[in-house]
Amino acid sequence: MKRRDFIEKSALLAAGSLIAPTIVPSSVFGKSAPSNRITVACIGCGRQMKAPNIPQLLESPHAQILAVCDVDKWRLENAQQQVNQHYGTNGRKGCEIYTDYRKLLNRKDLDAVVLSLPDHWHVPMAIDFIRAGKHVSLEKPVSTCIAHGRRLVDVIRKSKVITRNDSEFRTMNEMSKAVEVVRNGRIGKLQKIYVAVPPELNGDPLPPQPIMPVPPELDYDFWLGPAWDAPYTEKRVHGVKKYDRPGWMRVSDYCNGMISNWGAHLIGIVQWGHDTEYTGPVEIEGAGDFDKGLWNTMNRFDVHYKFADGVEVFFKIERPYIRFEGSAGWVEIEYPNKLSASSEEILSTPLGSGEKSFKQNLNDKEDFLLAIKEKRPSIEPLETAHRTISICQLGLIAVKTGAKLHWNPTTETFDGDNAASAMLDIPIREKYFKF
Repeated sequence: MKRRDFIEKSALLAAGSLIAPTIVPSSVFGKSAPSNRITVACIGCGRQMKAPNIPQLLESPHAQILAVCDVDKWRLENAQQQVNQHYGTNGRKGCEIYTDYRKLLNRKDLDAVVLSLPDHWHVPMAIDFIRAGKHVSLEKPVSTCIAHGRRLVDVIRKSKVITRNDSEFRTMNEMSKAVEVVRNGRIGKLQKIYVAVPPELNGDPLPPQPIMPVPPELDYDFWLGPAWDAPYTEKRVHGVKKYDRPGWMRVSDYCNGMISNWGAHLIGIVQWGHDTEYTGPVEIEGAGDFDKGLWNTMNRFDVHYKFADGVEVFFKIERPYIRFEGSAGWVEIEYPNKLSASSEEILSTPLGSGEKSFKQNLNDKEDFLLAIKEKRPSIEPLETAHRTISICQLGLIAVKTGAKLHWNPTTETFDGDNAASAMLDIPIREKYFKF
């Protein structure tokens, strides 16, 4: 029996759909038998992959890392060592290294990939792996523009793969509790949502930087990938032989900035609580300021959204929190775990008949892996993540245009605004990828 078939039939057996003798009993190999694990490649071996992604995968009985891939050979070798050291103590086979992700696309023994890359690479690489039939866990934010995210969703809909937005926020107990309170009507009819992300986390704005020689371990042209040519300077990319917070996170060619970076987490909870995961607002307006220099993303914003059901969302930079206000009270969650409400009963009353629990007992990687085994959607598929990040990107467009925008969330188009419509898509350099 092929290993992939073994995984699928194991999931059916767990659901009582197969007769036990058709598979080797778990008592022979145990739950961690090689044929019962999802094989994974880890692509993009920076600080997010180093911790927490690789450690979570290594500790999971459901995964085996077959390969690591990066255009920075120093990071690549460190990742391989991290994986092999762990498997060396557990008797498992080590992993291989790749500098070109395209060489992984046709590996028949590879089930899934975890992508932790600069944002401008997210959609192109995810599309390639989905077309190759690989399950994809994709680092947030999903995309750098709404049109790219829509192309990704269209490809997913034509596939049979499992996808997961790589955000841990839905598996945080206080976040899911706040959503549970709102979705079960404990605060009455939802009316307003206040949400904020923290300021930039890696220091003051950075002026233009000198051109530097490319480090020998970095394939800079491949790192640029779909982005346009730009002279190398360390703060444009990531620290040389470091795992610090990378400079690309504040360069608009590669990232939308904090409105999307942390917005992907917190607006995702807003969407979950509002039960609008597959739609978006109908009106958007906002104001903000941008840094000037190499780091040029938005440093302040205040955006107002209105949904078709009348719910209003107010989004800005402040302390990271979400506050749901309804006709009968409010509930607020401040990152990471400060949960409060207008009355104690809102939080303490047990769930009643017909009420739904939103409590999550899995971390994001385990949810992804078990979703593959059980052939079910993950708790945050990439289509919902696209809708989440679209809200962030709509706010960015509203700030740039300075206009009140009218949005059709069904067609994902603006009503009569050419300037805003022009910002829905970002042209790419087609050296390594073509839509």
